[in-house]
Amino acid sequence: MHVKVENNRHLLKRSLEAVAVFLFEGEPPAGESVAAIDKAAKGMIHQIWEEHDFEGKLHQTTILYPCDDTAIRRLILIGLGKREDFSADKMRSAGAKAGQTARSLKAKSLAVALAADEIGLSWEVATEASVEGIILGLYQYTEFKTLDRESFNEVELLQVFIKDNENMSLVKAAAARTEKICRAVHFVRNLVSAPANAMTPTIMVREALAIAKGHKKIKTTVLEAADMKRLGMNALLGVAKGSAEPPKFIIMEYRGTGKEQSPIVLVGKALTFDSGGISLKPAEKMDEMKTDMAGGAAVIGAVCAAADLQLPVNVVALIPATENLPGGRALKPGDILKSLSGKTIEVLNTDAEGRLILADALAYAGRFKPVAIIDIATLTGACVVALGDHVMGMMGTDDNLKKRIKKASEQTGELLWELPLWDSYSDLIKSDIADYKNAAGRPGGAITAAAFLSKFVGSYPWAHLDIAGPAWLTKDQAYNPKGASGAGVRLFVQLLRNWSDAV
Repeated sequence: MHVKVENNRHLLKRSLEAVAVFLFEGEPPAGESVAAIDKAAKGMIHQIWEEHDFEGKLHQTTILYPCDDTAIRRLILIGLGKREDFSADKMRSAGAKAGQTARSLKAKSLAVALAADEIGLSWEVATEASVEGIILGLYQYTEFKTLDRESFNEVELLQVFIKDNENMSLVKAAAARTEKICRAVHFVRNLVSAPANAMTPTIMVREALAIAKGHKKIKTTVLEAADMKRLGMNALLGVAKGSAEPPKFIIMEYRGTGKEQSPIVLVGKALTFDSGGISLKPAEKMDEMKTDMAGGAAVIGAVCAAADLQLPVNVVALIPATENLPGGRALKPGDILKSLSGKTIEVLNTDAEGRLILADALAYAGRFKPVAIIDIATLTGACVVALGDHVMGMMGTDDNLKKRIKKASEQTGELLWELPLWDSYSDLIKSDIADYKNAAGRPGGAITAAAFLSKFVGSYPWAHLDIAGPAWLTKDQAYNPKGASGAGVRLFVQLLRNWSDAV
């Protein structure tokens, strides 16, 4: 989708397939933009309001067809809910509803009359939220659809109209920035949606190299199995042993500022398929284990978005990528691995493999002497049990870093909740015959997994995000359609934007 920003004076002079009008619940249609559109539509908006056929409840949608002598073919009325409950995230979800309605009408373009001052948001936030909601809400994964492809419709153009030129440059910049961020989210959704036979570690490397191509400030390095063996990444190699697909360790370095500034290291778990290994998962829903690389995909997307936006920060993405299969050479329960850090791990459950590959990646992160390390992973079903499908869990060792992440979460609407990481949890991962064990039973499973990871970070500020719930949605959710959500990408980009502003 392409986004174009124009002045309102052009709004009623163009032939427009669909125009979205956003209205609050309990408030009659008001504002210059709405008044102008309503006048052109011969008062249809006021009429439907007075007849109580449209009340402005959140996501309520009505389609009007103005008279033939107007330039507007369709009016899409979208409810914003009550003004006192309104937020940027409500704007995102309303935008998604508008975009999806336009697509259902087979419109190729959608116009939005944006009046930030009338809805109580800043121009920057209103633009980002509305554009983001529309683009993200229109995502479809159709790569492997061959039947009836001609019936698929895409809204190709989004026209944002504002009422004056004073904020034109600000709105244009916000729209362009949002378009780039959404492109990164769509890229990540495509990676996560791909079946495991079309998204092996080798193919993931290819995708990372392809999206980084053209960015002079991104350096991409790939470690092969022999490199990992030489370094002592035996935890990652141990997980990879059961698969015929070779593991990869992807390193993406974005330098947006001087070398003297320490980077933020983002570490993403990338199990391109996780059968559980010898500790085999149940057959039901095992197909969804193609999504176990969502963390790795998210950090690739975040780094490339940072480069697209030319953020003045240094960022490194580390992606340990492998499959976890029960082959003849596979890791067995009871095996002991010596990790890159030198610490030994007793493997009690081969389905607790994500923390094994992350252990080596987190230890490797210390080589960059980072200002902070953040890992993101579809790590535990226990986090889903604790927080539900739509919330990521956060744990960490640095309060300032966690505050930064919470702020970014509030700005982007990507929900997270902090879980405790008290010292007592570390007692649960101690092994009788090695330094640590990779599984500590069901109680507090999300937290004991994080406690395990903390042992491989060193003294650097660190936070862990468990996205096992929100990475893959089983039903549509506002601007996140059913399937891969791209969880973490917008959160990371906002965190990096805030970080660069604070430097």
